[in-house]
Amino acid sequence: MPLLLSGRGFRRDLDACGCMAINVPLEGGAETRLLRRLRAAGYRTQLSSARGLGDPEVFLFQTHGIRPPHLGHHRVGRSAAVGEVQQVMPQLAELLAGEAPVVLWLLEGQVLSRSELFSLCDLCRREPRLRVVVEMGGARQLSWQPMQTLLGD
Repeated sequence: MPLLLSGRGFRRDLDACGCMAINVPLEGGAETRLLRRLRAAGYRTQLSSARGLGDPEVFLFQTHGIRPPHLGHHRVGRSAAVGEVQQVMPQLAELLAGEAPVVLWLLEGQVLSRSELFSLCDLCRREPRLRVVVEMGGARQLSWQPMQTLLGD
């Protein structure tokens, strides 16, 4: 239980590797405790789902276009059957404005491909303030490892 009291070991490992794979108990609670400890230590945090992430670099750092889902009853008119492209702001632009380190916590990371996980590690190398925690599945107890170790690189 000392991990959940201070979170220092997790924070030290996260700072050392930048991108971390984590397995959390399925009943929940451990991730919110760790996020609360990280915020108390001065980190800015963003909790997001890995589903629909697409290209991580574009989604997190650049303005990009999305289309609304096709619901089947759209006019073909001027915007076609798939709808108009809507421009969306990058997810981390506001958080990276300051000097504080930023933690992006991705839920459901098991849906990400190997190349997407590699690109998240590369983003952490290029942006020294960015830390990424990817939940890779459930476990009986909280455990983590560097993403590079999980990927075998």
